[in-house]
Order: sequence, then C-alpha cells, then structure tokens
Amino acid sequence: MAYVAVTGGQEAIAEANSLVNFYRVKDSKQSIDIELIEKQLRLLIDRIMGEGGMYSPEYAAIALKQAEGDPAEAAFLLRAYRSTLPRNHYSLTVEPGDMRVIRRISSSFRDVPGGQILGPTYDYTHRMLNFSLRQESDEAMVAFAKEYMAEVDIVEGSLTLKKVADLLREQGLMAKIANAESREQEQEPFDITRQKMTIPSTRAARLQTLARGETGAMTALAYSSMRGYGVVHPTIGELRVGYTAVHIPYPYSQDDEDDTVYIGEMMLTEVETINSFKQDGDSGEVQFLLGYGLCFGQNEVKGISMAILERSLETEGTAPAQDEEFVLTHIDSVESSGFVSHLKLPHYITFQSSLDQIRKVQVQTQEKAQIKENEQDADDRGKAEQKNLQHSGV
Repeated sequence: MAYVAVTGGQEAIAEANSLVNFYRVKDSKQSIDIELIEKQLRLLIDRIMGEGGMYSPEYAAIALKQAEGDPAEAAFLLRAYRSTLPRNHYSLTVEPGDMRVIRRISSSFRDVPGGQILGPTYDYTHRMLNFSLRQESDEAMVAFAKEYMAEVDIVEGSLTLKKVADLLREQGLMAKIANAESREQEQEPFDITRQKMTIPSTRAARLQTLARGETGAMTALAYSSMRGYGVVHPTIGELRVGYTAVHIPYPYSQDDEDDTVYIGEMMLTEVETINSFKQDGDSGEVQFLLGYGLCFGQNEVKGISMAILERSLETEGTAPAQDEEFVLTHIDSVESSGFVSHLKLPHYITFQSSLDQIRKVQVQTQEKAQIKENEQDADDRGKAEQKNLQHSGV
C-alpha cells in the first residue's frame, strides 16, 4: 500500500523542506563526507541496504545522510531510487558456500573443519562507552590501521570453507537439496518487486520478503517464538560472513555456451540453523530441519531472526511467528513506517464525519433527557395534585 502526500499549501511545504535542510546543517561547521559514513558506519549501511533491497554502500550512505540518520527513511529513499532503475541483467545463482569468509562460527559443533573464525564482531567486547572516540584524530586512526596491518600475517588466496549443513547431509542427518543440473532446469523465482504476493506464498517469495524485512521487527517476532509464542528455538549450525562473487551470463554467448562475466562481489551474512527433527516420508530417515537466513552485509541478528522465522512459517501453529500473513505484512519497514506516518496527513473529512456523528448523538441524548425530564415533571405534578385532593377530604 502506498500513500502520496496531499497537494495543498505548496509554499508552506517548500518552506518546510528548506527548514529540514536548515536543521540538518545549522549547528555543524563541516559536512560529513559520504565515504566516511560508508566506511565508519558500515553496520548501519548494511542494514539500510538490506531493508532497501539494493546493494550499493555509496547510495545507502547518501540516503542515510539525507535522512539525518533515520534508518527507516533511508531505506525508503533507497528503495524508491531502486524502483527507477532498469533491470538489464539477471545474475546467476550465488553460492554462499564459495564465499570468501571473514567470519564463521558454529554453536552446534565445537570443532568444525576449518575451525571457528571469530572475525570482526562485538560479541566478546565489554559494552562500555569509549570516551576516547571524542578526541580520535585522523592521524591516530590511520596510524592504528597501518600498525594493525603490519602485525597481521597475510595469507595468499581466499578462505573458503565447506558448510556444516553439507557435512550433515553427507551423513544423512539433514535432507539433501535437489540441485538443478543447469540454469535451464532451475525454476524461475517469484519476484516480489514485480509480482503481487499472495497468501499462501511460495518459499522464494517468503525468503525475499524476509531478506528485505526490518531488523527490529524480525528480531521481535523471532524472539517471541524463542520465548514460547511459537515452537522454534534452534541452535546455529553455521553463521558465516564474507564476500561472494556475482556473475551474469555473457550477453553475446550462444545458447549452448556457458560463458559468464564477473561483475563484482558483495558481502553477505548467511545463517543456517538446526531445529527439531522429523522422519522423512520417503526414505524413513530421521533428519534435522533447517532454518535459513541470508541478507546483505554483516547483519547477524537479522540473519538469525530470518532463519527462525523461515522455519516458523514452515511449521503449522497459531503463534504470531507462525502466521504467514501476519509476519510478512508487518516486517516491511517501508510499508509499516509509511502506514503509521500517513496518520500525519490530513484526515479532515473522516474526522469531521466522526465529529458530526458525536454531535448528533449528543443532541439526541439531550433531547431524550429533556423528554424524560418533562415526563418526570408531569408525573411529579400529578402526584402533588393527587396528594392535595386527599388532604382536602375529596
């Protein structure tokens, strides 16, 4: 659902827009560089790209600066811009198993092939304000980066690791994925940006909607399931963060050729959770159920929440996190913030209608009260007359 601002006092609206820009810069002595926003607020940039549905750190930084740091407004700006872009190519299916890993952990297994790789994370830091950041200088920041790089042993090549879920599949502990032998055999996924999603939806539509969902809303719903308002409380089989190459088919290749063009790489967070097990109807084997989450950048809370909700929506039940329509229609930041914010637009007619109804009821109530009062007065006069007659001996 979309709402468009009402055309009205254009001069007042123009002044309001100018005032917004004034409040953004009035107490500042210098402008924040877009590159600084992109590099030093990377986790917020990753969140905006995910909710905006567009992988572009630079444009996400511009949107964040324009929105004065409001993530919902920045995601709205990014998604609006994305809708104006032509779609020239479709990328080939990205395989996160080939990811150039910078972080990879498993809470299900202590020892996994390749080991636990903590990578960049706040998980093991003390949550204490670092007041030294107030005096952080450009020179100190650059010096630290150089010093750190000098102490790090650079390993040639990229670090790719086999996925934990694949190891479980090899042992028959998790259902295998039916891989298509070629691109022609792959089913074309549902596109939520061009097709209207209906309930019940396909798994492709659910995953796309979850991937663009608002981090806080998804976390709240996933938390509800873990606390008992649902049945999903998994362990993390594997969480990995890293860079994945993106390829598109070579535009001038023949039908029987499989040439591709490398167009770049993007950072992804992938989470595979291990849930309760069930017996496979075909083979009779008892296997774990998988929950899956994948999102732009490093956004681990969202990835975990996505995996919980994905499994919740595959499980029958009456909890909020198991209600497909409830979940998918409430986690979208643009839809939800837009619907709530539309209350600021003029509602004069609807409110006036309610006001007229209240006044009409008030008039009717007063008329009924007056009639009742008149009847009571007449009754009181009748009783008084009857009493006088009795005293007179009639």
